[in-house]
Amino acid sequence: MDASDRSVFRVLIRALTERMFKHLRKWFVTHVFGHSRQRARLVSKDGRCNIEFGNVDAQSRFIFFVDIWTTVLDLKWRYKMTVFITAFLGSWFLFGLLWYVVAYVHKDLPEFYPPDNRTPCVENINGMTSAFLFSLETQVTIGYGFRFVTEQCATAIFLLIFQSILGVIINSFMCGAILAKISRPKKRAKTITFSKNAVISKRGGKLCLLIRVANLRKSLLIGSHIYGKLLKTTITPEGETIILDQTNINFVVDAGNENLFFISPLTIYHVIDHNSPFFHMAAETLPQQDFELVVFLDGTVESTSATCQVRTSYVPEEVLWGYRFVPIVSKTKEGKYRVDFHNFGKTVEVETPHCAMCLYNEKDARARMKRGYDNPNFVLSEVDETDDTQM
Repeated sequence: MDASDRSVFRVLIRALTERMFKHLRKWFVTHVFGHSRQRARLVSKDGRCNIEFGNVDAQSRFIFFVDIWTTVLDLKWRYKMTVFITAFLGSWFLFGLLWYVVAYVHKDLPEFYPPDNRTPCVENINGMTSAFLFSLETQVTIGYGFRFVTEQCATAIFLLIFQSILGVIINSFMCGAILAKISRPKKRAKTITFSKNAVISKRGGKLCLLIRVANLRKSLLIGSHIYGKLLKTTITPEGETIILDQTNINFVVDAGNENLFFISPLTIYHVIDHNSPFFHMAAETLPQQDFELVVFLDGTVESTSATCQVRTSYVPEEVLWGYRFVPIVSKTKEGKYRVDFHNFGKTVEVETPHCAMCLYNEKDARARMKRGYDNPNFVLSEVDETDDTQM
């Protein structure tokens, strides 16, 4: 092995060693520091908000019952079905009890031994069970058979009218609540997925933070708009500590950030310039930062015209510096476009500047090298050259 081969071998070994130490350092920071310090999230990866309200007075809690429609819609399915069943069973039992009282007051029950030629308020109510069955038949309007109301009691006629009206109200409210719960666009948001990690790399000559988002349905989201919020704790010049201070993060695609043509997965990006809160961060200092990047996607469901919002969040451990996403859209031989979701969250390492400030300083240096500078103090003087040498 000659000297040139040995030098090439040493350079190759040095490059492999540096790459290995880089991966080990990244693994150590992610798995050791990441597990030892659990970061609190305001928004989980699936979009749920991690927040609770304490010391709410009773008057404020009563407001939830004033807005009963929204309260019922926000209930979980197990509680909603409990309310649904309780509303119907409770109303049937309550009116069954009232029908029993009517028969008891009018002395139509068998224990009072009514004469055979007497017409009761309600035929064939012999006890609480038959009164409950008559209440059920009245409210669900399945039609009278063995038991029915007669014209002898005005009280029974009034109770019949009142139960019929109240039954229609209960049916309308509970069935409407179930239908509204099913048709909420919240489930549509489940078919919008974000990449598990965000990446930072160069795009179009600029350092950008990139996120991939995909629509798993073929139906579109109309008027889609995407934006972000950076949440972190800040201290004002007056010494006030603001927890969850919000900073706007502008995300765009090549065509802008509004009215996205969301037919295939999109890679949205945020340009890290002098106005970006990521400008003063570097590859080594990023894992030690304390922030949460929340990304929102608003749009209108094409099939129902309902507005939905999808959200997710990223903590510093989920932001990969020096990586880009693997392409996932290809064209088949039949002329169709194919999306390979197997590579949706995959990333590859690319050459990336150490920090945004380094990139812009390098660009400024290159620009200065291309420009010439005039020296106003430079004066060109002509000197007469004489030959002092005598031959």
